[in-house]
Amino acid sequence: MNASTGTAAPDPAAPVADSEDRIKRLEEEGEIAADYLEEFLDIADLDGDIDLDIKHDRAAVEVVADDAESLAQLIGRDGEVLDAMQELTRLAVQTRTGERSRLMLDIGGFRAARRVELTRLATEAVERVRASGDEVELEPLNAFERKVVHDAVAAAGLVSDSRGVEPERYVVVQPAPAAVAAD
Repeated sequence: MNASTGTAAPDPAAPVADSEDRIKRLEEEGEIAADYLEEFLDIADLDGDIDLDIKHDRAAVEVVADDAESLAQLIGRDGEVLDAMQELTRLAVQTRTGERSRLMLDIGGFRAARRVELTRLATEAVERVRASGDEVELEPLNAFERKVVHDAVAAAGLVSDSRGVEPERYVVVQPAPAAVAAD
């Protein structure tokens, strides 16, 4: 107790406890998601294994199979079915926990491969902005894809924002504020 203010002194172990609680909640989200997806795979008569992890402060769940082609129908065109599966899985988690989930789902490595492709796209846009000093607009992207591009642009020291309305929302890569002010 702090004698001058009459308030409790901060607990130095609190951040560790909060972090441990957060990790336990994310692990629980992953387990619930895995159960849901395993049941879904059984109903759909699809083979696949579930890998769980925690990445970027989110539960990360991946459906993998020896024959990745067998999972193609769960990915869909441009990942549309994967996006829907992710939302259904998040809802299953929310139903059990009572809390909104930010869980990320990957199927057959689709998102991992797309992340590599988007990072390359962002790097090219950054180079074009640096060379011209002008904004560069990218094609419409979903929320996951925009996040990957924003992260890559920020890591390169430039800025970006999203414009437009779903499903035509897109990223605009801009020169860094210091570079604009120096003109």
